[in-house]
Amino acid sequence: MERLVLFDIDCTLIDAHGAGGRAIVGAIRETYGVEGDLGGYTFHGRTDPGIIRDLADLWGAGDPEAIVGRYEGETQPQVVHDLAEQLGAPDDAIDALTGTCIERYVELLAGEVARSQIEVLPGIKELVTALAADPRAVVGLLTGNVREGARIKLLPTGLYPLFKVGAYGSDSAYRSELPPVAVTRAERLTGRRYAGKEIVILGDTPADVECGAALGVKAIAVATGKHTVAELAAHVPDHVFEDLGDWRAAYEAILA
Repeated sequence: MERLVLFDIDCTLIDAHGAGGRAIVGAIRETYGVEGDLGGYTFHGRTDPGIIRDLADLWGAGDPEAIVGRYEGETQPQVVHDLAEQLGAPDDAIDALTGTCIERYVELLAGEVARSQIEVLPGIKELVTALAADPRAVVGLLTGNVREGARIKLLPTGLYPLFKVGAYGSDSAYRSELPPVAVTRAERLTGRRYAGKEIVILGDTPADVECGAALGVKAIAVATGKHTVAELAAHVPDHVFEDLGDWRAAYEAILA
């Protein structure tokens, strides 16, 4: 039986040591003119567009005063014109600039990654390489990163060419909508159908475990992020690992 194997990126494949978070916060600051504390907010299990919208809203980007502040030094007619276009509701003001913010995020991310060390997590290089060489498996990505952000993060690892399909935060801000996108792309690539436990999703958050539930996928959780084995096990994945250092055990679980 063939497998479509879909990996999350951050804290599953790699640890980017905060590069993505710094880039997103910087992009929000430059695009919306706001910044603030994260409080209890976590990036884990979310998509890039979702994070941008959440933080921009949390920090007040939809408020008229925040929008006017972005035009300090410009003419009042310019402010009025842009406010009229952007302010139907606070969400409208945020959504109007989400695309611009993502573009700036990708630019900042490239700089952050160039200055950072992208750490490939235990067993990942061996596991992904073995699966990519196995004719029973098609290896892909299922990630909240936008497509270009995923490429930037994975290129330094040398693993990026091994991922043949993917679904990204740029496809939907809602993680639950991503598995069908990845499956459709895999079916177009291979000319065959994937259903149920033939689809394997690996990730480090409850969102990764739960996002493929509607498709009946095999979910494999790994506690290399913010969640413990016990916390992940509570969401009833098919398998849960402390890490993938014993990559052969994960390999067998994927293909079983």
